Amino acid sequence: MNTLILTGWGWKDYAYAAALALRHCGSADILGISTRRLPEFLNGIAGYKNIFILGVGLGGNPELLQKALGKLTSRNTRVHWISTIDFPENLPDSLREKLEIFVDGDSVTEAVALYFKISCPYLIAAIESDNPPEEVKHYHRLLEAAMYVYRNYQDEKPYAEAIRHIACNDPETKWSDMEREMIDHYKRFGNRELVGKSEVMQNLLESINLIAPRDHARVLIYGESGTGKETVALQIHNKSPRRNDPYIAFNCASVTPNLLESRFFGHERGAFTGAMERKAGIFEQANGGTLFLDEIGELPLEAQGILLRVLEVGRFTRLGGKDELEVDVRLITATNRNLALMVREGKFREDLFHRLNVIQLRIPPLREHKCDIAAIADGYWLKLHRRRLAPEQIEALMQYDYPGNVRELFNLLERASVLEEMDFARLIADHKQMTEYLTQAQEPEMPDDLNTVIRRHVRHVYEKYDRNITRAAAALNVTRNTVRKYLEE
Repeated sequence: MNTLILTGWGWKDYAYAAALALRHCGSADILGISTRRLPEFLNGIAGYKNIFILGVGLGGNPELLQKALGKLTSRNTRVHWISTIDFPENLPDSLREKLEIFVDGDSVTEAVALYFKISCPYLIAAIESDNPPEEVKHYHRLLEAAMYVYRNYQDEKPYAEAIRHIACNDPETKWSDMEREMIDHYKRFGNRELVGKSEVMQNLLESINLIAPRDHARVLIYGESGTGKETVALQIHNKSPRRNDPYIAFNCASVTPNLLESRFFGHERGAFTGAMERKAGIFEQANGGTLFLDEIGELPLEAQGILLRVLEVGRFTRLGGKDELEVDVRLITATNRNLALMVREGKFREDLFHRLNVIQLRIPPLREHKCDIAAIADGYWLKLHRRRLAPEQIEALMQYDYPGNVRELFNLLERASVLEEMDFARLIADHKQMTEYLTQAQEPEMPDDLNTVIRRHVRHVYEKYDRNITRAAAALNVTRNTVRKYLEE
């Protein structure tokens, strides 16, 4: 290919702009790129006669950008920058001279249409309307799925292929089987993403990427309500070799104890009153794939023994049945309770705890990575309203601690949308008043005894740092022996 089209991520305007450019060029390589990555990327490529940069800001490292454009110019590569925003005033004229600049239009798609003198009103209308024309609705779904796959699995190819479909006006019959599966996957899991660039979130994602391929290792996920425990479980499943096999989720608090064995292992016809036909249990349904047991701390003691048995031998018998069934299931469990403390109190079996606690992941509460609130809220708002939140709205959101975590943040944003309340400071003040009693109820009474208070705090910090004594001691600014002392008391 002699031509490269670089476009942005995050909104369909970039993709439609790239599709129009591809129509004009006939053939080209296509890549989604961020402002931050642009200088480094341009510095490392060669072999193109024309590079079209569509709507991507000229940010990142300015010295590296100047160097990259100088190298491309020396190789007779023409670099076209098409944008709706004027050339940045902070960049030198020497850099401007290395670009062919075109600035016009209200959207990147319109700017590209004007640059190449292409008439395409239905694509421009699709960007500006909440109810896109029928001709592009299927492209919307394809693009959303492709961007989801990039964000969650770092696969860039579906985005470029989606742009090619738009450029060629392809009907849905031209979608590949893989693209259909990608859309189905997005429909099922698209509302569950881990968003954030903070250190704690990046560490969590690195752990998921390390754990996921080891598809027989059991994982125990700790996290407060609303932090996204099932989202983490889904990430582990979808990044594992079992991704094309079943994923079954079950809430252990949702069924009475006398029905748990039937739900786990299924039953034969006539096994009990009302058992009119054979029914597979969740272990059988998940065979070959992943079984996610949420709220494992709510599992009654008698049911814990039932679960332990199948984990030890990998086999079970349906209720009312005679034949043993063998299953291969990756088990992921989650809880917002302290299972180790429950073991000490006799509320959770120690042998089951060790079976489940092969790999332990802790999901940080939102108050520990408040810097991610802007990205989480903006993503939600952009999807719902096709625009980002104002800086003062983000600032207002940052002033609250969200005891209900990401779930509570989404709840608040949904309320703002329904009530058309754009004053987020007032929105949060009302929200605090509405949830005041709930927040007070969640705060445990502080004991009078100082030693007990210290011991609880040390335990809290120890849990916060994934039960790593060295990290907990550093955070508490005490010795490791001091941490051990309070943990053992």
